[in-house]
Amino acid sequence: MKKLLFAATVLSAVATGSAIAQSPLDLNQPLVGKEAGTFMVRLRAIGVIPEDNSSSISVIGGHVSATAQAAPEVDFSYFLTDHFALELIAASTRHTISAQGTAVGSFDVGSAWILPPTLTLQYHFLPHSAFSPYVGVGGTVAFWYATSPSNPPVTHFTVGNNVGVALQAGVDYNFSGHWFANFDIKQIFLNADAHIDALGTTVKAHDALDPLVIGAGIGYRF
Repeated sequence: MKKLLFAATVLSAVATGSAIAQSPLDLNQPLVGKEAGTFMVRLRAIGVIPEDNSSSISVIGGHVSATAQAAPEVDFSYFLTDHFALELIAASTRHTISAQGTAVGSFDVGSAWILPPTLTLQYHFLPHSAFSPYVGVGGTVAFWYATSPSNPPVTHFTVGNNVGVALQAGVDYNFSGHWFANFDIKQIFLNADAHIDALGTTVKAHDALDPLVIGAGIGYRF
């Protein structure tokens, strides 16, 4: 999974670098807007904030908590029409997971990486304007990998892959030629189920992560 994300990031960087070479950043360039049959690549910095709704732990009770995390994100959009676009979003974040308020107290479970590629169908309200807001809805597939248990009492844990629904809202600002500034917010409804080996027994943990993902960055429309 890391290799796929790295490859996607490299391809995006190459494409963006080519675009820079062909289209120097000049604030006086005419704006291009958005139109059917074109692609857009964006690079964002994102903050992933798990909400940890309806979490529970079997046998020992308590609830699950996952830390927030910042990361780079790359996305690719294709405009089906001037107003409708498909956007594929890729990023990977590492989260520290802990058990809180259990019968044996609170303790760190460990850390895990998540790769949640997300595909949304967007509607762009003002595709030909400099200020172009949009909304989107789609789905997320969450792949968990590289789990690392903390020190005892946890000896091993796994997190199952899952799918969820994503809602999105954002705005692009076409400030020069093919260049766009972007602000984006997504609410992803995503559950996580884990098996934790600790204190000589295996417990099951459920967490409605439901992360809020807030991002800002820059895009180039080809």
